[in-house]
Amino acid sequence: MSNVLSNNTQAILLLTAPLITGRSEPTRELLTPSEYKRLARHLHQLSKEPADLLSSDADEILRQGQAVVDAARLKRLLGRGFALSQAIDRWQARGIWVVSRADSNYPQRLRDRLREDRPAVLYGCGERTILERGGLAVVGSRDVDEALVEYTESIGRLTAKARKTLVSGGARGIDQAAMRGALEAGGMVSGVLADGLEKSAMNRDHRRLLMDGQLVLVSPYDPGAGFNVGNAMQRNKLIYALADAALVVNSDVEKGGTWAGAVEQLGKLKFVPVFVRSTGSASTGLTALLNKGAFPWPNPDDADGLVEALAFAPSTTRASALPSQLTLAADDDPSTDAPPSPVVPPAPVLLSTTPMPESPEVEMAVAAPAASSLPAERDPADDLYDAAKQAILSVLKAPKTIGELVDALRITEGQLKLWLGTLVAEGTIRKTRRKGVLYELPTADLIDFCSSPDATHRSGTKT
Repeated sequence: MSNVLSNNTQAILLLTAPLITGRSEPTRELLTPSEYKRLARHLHQLSKEPADLLSSDADEILRQGQAVVDAARLKRLLGRGFALSQAIDRWQARGIWVVSRADSNYPQRLRDRLREDRPAVLYGCGERTILERGGLAVVGSRDVDEALVEYTESIGRLTAKARKTLVSGGARGIDQAAMRGALEAGGMVSGVLADGLEKSAMNRDHRRLLMDGQLVLVSPYDPGAGFNVGNAMQRNKLIYALADAALVVNSDVEKGGTWAGAVEQLGKLKFVPVFVRSTGSASTGLTALLNKGAFPWPNPDDADGLVEALAFAPSTTRASALPSQLTLAADDDPSTDAPPSPVVPPAPVLLSTTPMPESPEVEMAVAAPAASSLPAERDPADDLYDAAKQAILSVLKAPKTIGELVDALRITEGQLKLWLGTLVAEGTIRKTRRKGVLYELPTADLIDFCSSPDATHRSGTKT
């Protein structure tokens, strides 16, 4: 993999990156993301690229952009060539690559989903093509008990078994447990770090995984940067943007990066469906996320089940309207910045008390929200879900495959899977593996049905 930086990337680094090479404080003149966005738009209007700011006619371009960003400030930033060369040498010695939003090999998922809000620069180490594989994002709190750590590791192992990529943030607790489970099982992992990329890239255990193409670590922040709460919050959207679906294992309420990232995804970004853990110890944070539109995790017990869970997600990645050889002018055209199609969740449900994988002693009963003293107006989504539930139960008098249910109900497979996942999580129906994947009523219900006077007549069996 080539570590040669394009002229566009060098210019963007000079304008936006601290170029930390041992100094404790970066320059305060760096362009903020919003300032760079304005400058990029201005360059687009002039049919120019960032690299043109390093050309012989740069003075004229800077003069024309004076109203956007102070020309003298831009000159000082662009004059940091020696610091940039030192930083490049340091990164290359550690196997760190750099791409900018003006490069054609910038991760397509970030380009498509974040559009103008994607990071101007992305630093990374490892096989960058892993970033295009999608997969399951697993996020959660830093301080959790051992039962949740074991549960999360099992999710990582199952993701690896399903040959899907595990995406997470590399933080202590849930993030690291998910990544560890996937890596130990031979799976691929995308780690989106808020700090310490350089340190992680030099970690002895990570080096083998990075060199073997099993792990990629990326960050929108300087590889030498330390922890910053704001950076940790902002990088959450990258985790969701790189995934096909997300699972929140644990979260506080109204505080913390996990909560903020999930709420932003549910309410604003809507890149992927957000699931929440539906087994194990109770969590008021997860209950609150359910009420904001999250789905209960269907608790797949094998690789096929996890693939099905990821298939619940409608495709929200927009086809790129950009040419294959990207320039800044096309790359930052605000006229193409249309919002992605939202993911429409089913109505929130009360979760069942299903035992947690590999931790059967821990159970979870997520309490329903307290009833209001005033009657709440019924959500039309509730009526739709109730009608779908009755229709599904009416045709499950005998176990059926997903294909048979699609034929019987005449609805799309994607929507049906969402409802089936909710019904399985509720305990209303169950999924079995007899002769393929079958959905059926619980055993007691089947016994009651089969013992009714007209059951043998309907089923065609003899008594």
